[in-house]
Amino acid sequence: MERGYARSRRKNEEARAALAPLAPGERPTAVTVAFVVAVLLAIANVVALVADYDSGDGQKTGTTIVGTVILVLVAAGMWRARYWAVLGMQTLLALALVIASLWLLTANNLAAVLLSLTVLAVAGTLFWFLVKAMARIQMPQRPGA
Repeated sequence: MERGYARSRRKNEEARAALAPLAPGERPTAVTVAFVVAVLLAIANVVALVADYDSGDGQKTGTTIVGTVILVLVAAGMWRARYWAVLGMQTLLALALVIASLWLLTANNLAAVLLSLTVLAVAGTLFWFLVKAMARIQMPQRPGA
């Protein structure tokens, strides 16, 4: 058991040593992609709200406005490469993964299956690449320096 922990610690230290801290003003590519996704989703929410898409009650409108504000805040934070913003985007992506998985379970036609799989693929991939970006963002300096 102790040998397994030592191997795990060694792999962790090797992974940390391979990371390079961000240069001033640098933003990882994954964070830039997530910024673009957040902005596009916020724009889509505003367009849907203005076009009165799927409106039924005031609660949906309020939810759309709150979601749009959250996306804008997260996008602004990611533009500045802030850890909290990337963590917030990962939370939104995790929620999208759970919801798309539930959609997939209840999909009753090919279009619903393809949409669910597309959301899972895109959100899962972006989530995965943001993990390393978060490590670089929170890293104040190279380990051992």
